[in-house]
Amino acid sequence: MKAATFITGAAGFIGSNLADRLLANGETVVGYDNFSTGREEFLAAAIRQPHFRLVRGDILDEKALTAAMEGCARVIHFAANADVRFGLEHPERDLQQNTLGTFRVLEAMRACGIRDIGFASTGSVYGETSVIPTPEDAPMPVQTSLYGASKLAGEALISAYAEGYGFRARIFRFVSILGPRYTHGHVFDFCRKLGENPKVLQVLGDGTARKSYLTVEDCLDAVLTVFAQTSGGEKTGAKGFTRIYNLGTDEYCQVNDSVGWICAVLGLKPERQFTGGDRGWIGDNPFIFLDTKKIRSLGWKPRFTIRQGVEATVAWLKANPWVFSPR
Repeated sequence: MKAATFITGAAGFIGSNLADRLLANGETVVGYDNFSTGREEFLAAAIRQPHFRLVRGDILDEKALTAAMEGCARVIHFAANADVRFGLEHPERDLQQNTLGTFRVLEAMRACGIRDIGFASTGSVYGETSVIPTPEDAPMPVQTSLYGASKLAGEALISAYAEGYGFRARIFRFVSILGPRYTHGHVFDFCRKLGENPKVLQVLGDGTARKSYLTVEDCLDAVLTVFAQTSGGEKTGAKGFTRIYNLGTDEYCQVNDSVGWICAVLGLKPERQFTGGDRGWIGDNPFIFLDTKKIRSLGWKPRFTIRQGVEATVAWLKANPWVFSPR
């Protein structure tokens, strides 16, 4: 049996799906979450497995984090504050949970002698780049969101630990992820609004913003493909490395497109009311489209289109209305 994978944010959307995937592959998993946004229901299957251990804790609590991590072989760091829209209302949250939290994870790894890490970053680090589709080595423009800035700072810390301490780092710059257990983002918001009022749907911006999405199934396929091809063979004390990969599809859609797909699944034809402008809020990038040639060169490619991802997500939300209830 392989040594355990330690997942931060294990009760969240992507983290819980990863835990299930690894357990199904016969691996041992330690999940760590403070349940600020994660849900116990998402771990219902995992906690019944003998090779899963759940630890309730905050990544800012370095002592507890280190104790929980002891004996694990690798860390996949998904815990974060992903609330881009309201970031300016509580600017310290991104710094604490995304940047400082990543530092605590790295220090706990160093104390435990763990050198392998995967990090969930974001395509938002590219800001409003002029290079479309955007490759991993695109020039970094001015940051447009506190979320993106905090994630970029986390990336910098990880790469410095790889250089200084021999860590082996895989950084994944995601587009928005969709699928079962999705509870944050415009598809969730639109479904919630339509549940409250099926006749009218308010859309932030003018509906023409161009976005790219990826299903959680395809996302995890990519993450595990990278780990499979960049693990093992390194001697203790060897120089580490940092690998950065964009994760996305080779397509994008307009917000208006996704609204149409959502309404079709729900069987609704609401009046669309637009707030105006080319974006929903400060920091909302009106055009996100990542170049994914690098991850595709490893043999990975997405199995699902954006439309399929949106439709499957809406179907899951429709079948699980409890996720809209106040926490």
